[in-house]
Amino acid sequence: MRIVAADSGSATLNKQFEPEAIAALAAVLVEHPYNGASDVIAKSLLEEGSPKTSFVEELSICRELLKKKGADEVHLDITLGGVHLNELTESKLRDIAASRWARENVKKVLPELRKMSHDIKRIYGVEVLALGKESIPVRIAELTAGAFSVLYASEKSMEEHKQLLLGLPTSCNLKRYERGVLLQSLLPNEHEVRGFAEDPEEILSKVNVVEILNPKTRGFRTLEIAPR
Repeated sequence: MRIVAADSGSATLNKQFEPEAIAALAAVLVEHPYNGASDVIAKSLLEEGSPKTSFVEELSICRELLKKKGADEVHLDITLGGVHLNELTESKLRDIAASRWARENVKKVLPELRKMSHDIKRIYGVEVLALGKESIPVRIAELTAGAFSVLYASEKSMEEHKQLLLGLPTSCNLKRYERGVLLQSLLPNEHEVRGFAEDPEEILSKVNVVEILNPKTRGFRTLEIAPR
């Protein structure tokens, strides 16, 4: 089975460890054995300075990867029990056991999500499922976006000649390699699950990266990134 999923990952933090802007958005193609991405489209969000991404942006980047590679399903980071988004209505949304935040934010963009999901179903024969973090491909997308965030934040740190704080996705740690950066899940039963970002320009060789605990949020680690 081939699954496309998308998620945003990591945020730059201020000195009080409060989120300032989401750093990256990534769509991944996940295949057997479902522990990493076989293809990726990633986008930096740091220039936009957005405090969050939208479900529409995430579905849009999924569509880009779907057009490029094809898949059997699309998974979005919306926790609505796996409902098919092209069939979702406001009345159905009210009946779904979900957080108030999820329902309110989906409701704002539901017409656009339904239209995009209908188009994906019509053109590619693929369902868009609102599985949220219950989906392993969504978790892989989160870690992959986080890995690219490290590169994008490092680049920004060099451009601005200053230290940046970057919050990593929940329960993961950083591993650096010559050709890139990997985020490895620390959650139970997810020790093989990872996200990877290639570093062809060797950006990481030009910065100092120190991994510390986030003193305000348990389960999240933070990177101090500064030019060498």
